[in-house]
Amino acid sequence: MSNNILFVFEGERTEDIVVNSLQKYIFNKEFIKCAFAGDVYDLYRLISKDEDLDTFTLVRDKNEHNKKTLQGYTRKDFAEIYFFFDYDGHATMAGNRDGKTGDEKLLEMLEMFDNESDRGKMFISYPMVEAIRHIEAFETFKDLTVRCKGRNCDYVTNCLHDNACKDEPHYKQIVANDSIPQLCNINGYTLELWKQVLAAHLSKLNYVINDKFEYPRKIEGQMNLFNSQLDKYINKQCPEVAVLSAFPVFIHDYYGNSRTKDIVSR
Repeated sequence: MSNNILFVFEGERTEDIVVNSLQKYIFNKEFIKCAFAGDVYDLYRLISKDEDLDTFTLVRDKNEHNKKTLQGYTRKDFAEIYFFFDYDGHATMAGNRDGKTGDEKLLEMLEMFDNESDRGKMFISYPMVEAIRHIEAFETFKDLTVRCKGRNCDYVTNCLHDNACKDEPHYKQIVANDSIPQLCNINGYTLELWKQVLAAHLSKLNYVINDKFEYPRKIEGQMNLFNSQLDKYINKQCPEVAVLSAFPVFIHDYYGNSRTKDIVSR
């Protein structure tokens, strides 16, 4: 089995910028990278047509860029596959339009994509990839949440905040307006800044699951994280998510608890 690792991003640009910056300071491996160019609910739609569909083939054939990038490779050429998607609770296919809610679909995706050596392992950013730089202040990051359902909110017809939700800027604009200025340009992140960002997101991970804003004591699974988001933030009359990036959580999962702690504290 080859040692190649495949990263499959939802989008074509921001995720690639994040990983390229992390490769300067954190990762000690090269990755082959592709963009799915569709959200996690689009992936669900394609998978649900054929649960035995090989995910590598699905990604390779999704667009011409992927066909070119993966030309000559087969699934056996990759030891591990990782998927990075956004929660995207406002997306069209996240609505209950086919008998299942977006959250039910995402639960199925996390169950299906839970092994990097098989179909692949999925990591979710809440609410979007831009969460990596959405920190208004490190001291208050644990409490940072954003509304997440938009038109898919179950209470949209009788919500006291309906007008506020309709007038709320797109999440990317919220991040641009509210984040610490030095976090705006990911290409300019230093090792010290990355260590701060990673520590903040991993402490937030622990806070969402265990109510303690501190470095976690163990690896936390994506299903556990999503269920905690559902219980504490999403399943309420004004659905929110706790802002949290997939990439620090991936680093924690990939390198393990002790080694990641060494990275952020060295």
